[in-house]
Amino acid sequence: MIANIVQLAATEEQSPLVPPGPELLVGLIAFAIVFFFFAKKLLPNINRVLEERREAIEGGMEKADAAKIEAESVLEQYKAQLAEARHEAARLRQEATEQGTAIIQEMKAEGQRQREEIIAAGHAQIEADRKAAAAALRQDVGKLATDLAGKLVGESLEDHARQSRTIDRFLDSLEDGASKAEATR
Repeated sequence: MIANIVQLAATEEQSPLVPPGPELLVGLIAFAIVFFFFAKKLLPNINRVLEERREAIEGGMEKADAAKIEAESVLEQYKAQLAEARHEAARLRQEATEQGTAIIQEMKAEGQRQREEIIAAGHAQIEADRKAAAAALRQDVGKLATDLAGKLVGESLEDHARQSRTIDRFLDSLEDGASKAEATR
């Protein structure tokens, strides 16, 4: 049979699309050997490796999904803590503002009290100085008036008690006249 095919092939003109018979037969046998080798040896190994890779990828995806869920949970916790921290910071700012306002009010009240004490002490000092000046002026005016009266009268007015009474009467009459003049204004 092969001999017939070979003879037939030699007598006919060879078509470029159809290979010669012996080449076709050798090619078919080689293809069958390679196909058998791939089917029995390589294909199971390739399928096993592909299955392991698929399982690893699916396991990785499951791990990634679990990590994503955990990350979302951590993110929600972080957001909650951040909101709580912001609320706490706002509360602390409000408390600090209130405390600052209270301290300012206390300091103003203390300053007002100290100012009033200083003013009162100043008034008391002024009054004491005025009285001391009035007493010193009274003595000086009395001394000058006594000396002047002594020169006018021609005799010495050295009696201290009489001198004090005279000076006091004179100055009291001056003060009464000054207060009446202020009241009429």
